Amino acid sequence: MRYSKLGNVLKTKSQNIWLRMVLLATVLFLYMPIVILIVFSFNDSRRNITWQGFTLKYYEKAFLNDSLIEAFVNSLSIALVTSFISLVLGTVTAILLWRFQFPAKTLYRGVILLPIVVPEICMGVALLIFFNWIGWSQNLLWPSSLLKIICAHVLFCFPFVTIVVRARLGSLKKEYEEAAIDLGAGGWRVFRDIWIPYLKPSLVAGSLLSFTLSLDDFVITFFTSGPNTVTVPIKIYSMVRFSVTPEVNAASTILILVTVISAWTAILLQKDSPGRENSLW
Repeated sequence: MRYSKLGNVLKTKSQNIWLRMVLLATVLFLYMPIVILIVFSFNDSRRNITWQGFTLKYYEKAFLNDSLIEAFVNSLSIALVTSFISLVLGTVTAILLWRFQFPAKTLYRGVILLPIVVPEICMGVALLIFFNWIGWSQNLLWPSSLLKIICAHVLFCFPFVTIVVRARLGSLKKEYEEAAIDLGAGGWRVFRDIWIPYLKPSLVAGSLLSFTLSLDDFVITFFTSGPNTVTVPIKIYSMVRFSVTPEVNAASTILILVTVISAWTAILLQKDSPGRENSLW
């Protein structure tokens, strides 16, 4: 009996070792290219094949590149506006799905989540045809020139906000709202003092998630952008077509850093909030 227990313990440890090795190999396979890109953004060489030494000059060149800075301004402007509109639409939609019963609710939920499952290439082509069909002008002045991309980004970002806020609403007890009403609070007071504080972690997480999705989107932006509305992913793509230089790596690293910070902040807010058993994560 004792030897049998010892054998089971050794077998379990052996399985854990193999699982950890598989996990480590998977993580290395997924993230090693990103690590190499970041490392070679400091490479003191025009070629990314060999390491010639450490330098920050390519970051300096990236910050002095007017077209790249313009692309960053466009991307940040689009992401900020998209995250705000997506937050409003996603929150209202989540409350609608949670609070009310109406005919074809299941169909409506499926339509809301459709942009998540539709391939981006299909959505990009569809939006290109739609905007051309309605005659959307390509020669608008900034920031009006960004509206087409913002509309496209809101279309696929706000369902993610809906998922996050709807998950949070699943743990909201209606007794809180009923108690506030019994104490004389009106509809706006209940929304301000009960709903907003309770939904705050999911609201922040959803807005950061939509900000991240909008900031690094390439496919849909490629089909909906014009000659005067270049974003960072499209700018990096145009730079890569000539050659992959440390300047491209530096611009990519900055974009990765902004994206990771936004996504990690959203995860922490969801993880640390009460009722996290209903969290998206």
